[in-house]
Amino acid sequence: MITVICGTNRKGSKSHLIAKHCVEQLKALTEQSVQYINLEELDLTAMNAEMYSPAGQSSQVQKWQDASMIPAEKYLFIIAEYNGSYPGALKLFIDAASIREYAGTFKGKKAGMIGVSAGRAGSLRSMDQFATVLNHVGSITFPAKLPISGIDGVLNAEGAVSDEGTSKAIESHLQAFLQF
Repeated sequence: MITVICGTNRKGSKSHLIAKHCVEQLKALTEQSVQYINLEELDLTAMNAEMYSPAGQSSQVQKWQDASMIPAEKYLFIIAEYNGSYPGALKLFIDAASIREYAGTFKGKKAGMIGVSAGRAGSLRSMDQFATVLNHVGSITFPAKLPISGIDGVLNAEGAVSDEGTSKAIESHLQAFLQF
């Protein structure tokens, strides 16, 4: 199983559109099950001091962890760049998911990253920073990271990837990730 995680809780994010595109592409490229976790759905009110004990873990995080993380062999994180780093909601989610079944959730899982930004760097800095977190929790990071820059020029009015070069880069990245 491959689980795609949209690493922002921003409503209507462009990262979500890229994540949906990747889910569709992965389903076309592999017979493996592909799951999707969209942090737009993360209830941040459940992220509080009690979340740092197994009994206090959010039922939503527990559901995602049991259904889409523990059974997964690979994760593909779609990461926006906010203020020179990755979104705080992603860090909070990783923290919450690390409380219960830590080893089964992260240890030895392969993780890839695609960065999304309006600027020119394509979220490279945030992917590098997040790779450090993934390494710390025991995941094995795919060395190729795909930065998608100038996201506003990549998507059409309906939110679909319309730039041919970006579409080909995503497909090539996903094919390599499947071989990883």
